[in-house]
Amino acid sequence: MSTPENCTHDCGSCSAACDSRGMDPSQFQEKLSPESSVKKVIGVVSGKGGVGKSLVTSLMACRMRAENFRVGILDADITGPSIPKAFGVHEQIRVTPDGRLLVPAETATGIQIISSNMILDHETDPVIWRGPVIAGAVKQFWSETYWENIDYMFVDMPPGTGDVPLTVFQSLPVDGIIIVTSPQELVSMIVTKAVNMAKKMNIPIIGLVENMSYLECPDCGKKISVFGESHVEEVAKENEIPVLAKIPIRPEITKSVDEGTVEYVKAEFLDTAVEAIKKL
Repeated sequence: MSTPENCTHDCGSCSAACDSRGMDPSQFQEKLSPESSVKKVIGVVSGKGGVGKSLVTSLMACRMRAENFRVGILDADITGPSIPKAFGVHEQIRVTPDGRLLVPAETATGIQIISSNMILDHETDPVIWRGPVIAGAVKQFWSETYWENIDYMFVDMPPGTGDVPLTVFQSLPVDGIIIVTSPQELVSMIVTKAVNMAKKMNIPIIGLVENMSYLECPDCGKKISVFGESHVEEVAKENEIPVLAKIPIRPEITKSVDEGTVEYVKAEFLDTAVEAIKKL
């Protein structure tokens, strides 16, 4: 028997008899370079775009770094990279003296970052690549990069359940994912899609983070539901996963991201999420 050319290595949803059936899924994972070390890998995903996935990735990385852990961010949103800008990183990727490995940029507080924006001549240049090339870049960012003693690696993934999330789930040793959502009616369907994909791929779900959850009145402190009442608790209960955080709408957060100073945002609303990550 041979393995079909279009095999996804997801034997649970496939009836074909082939050489791959019964193999350990870890055999499909990309190996780190011998010089690198990454202890835990956390994917940050969303079922749709525009919900603040990259913001959550950035803030979670900053919070874990503030706990004195060594932290890295692999920006797997190849065609829509925003991580470098949030941290004020504008340099291009370097390589090790022997030319074998990529060297991540390091932020002001010591977070290691790699992103497709760092291989472009200009930050505004579009990345016009087909799926296989994008998937190859994600694998290269993992296996051909010098990740130095990383305790927690956060992988910022593009929205949806397509090619890149599939590549990350199959190629990287993901210890769990955080699903990012927003307070809108369609959130139930979108979150459930992400949950079901994780279950099919046997990836643990750490919990939900709701972004743009509410606006705090600066005068009286009242919480205003700008985008309607939240349904995150209902969705979490339906899917039997915890709510890790509800992120408020704060102009200073947006300002910090735009100015590249996300490392200085006070993100006390992520306390529960931080504890969940530390328990992995």
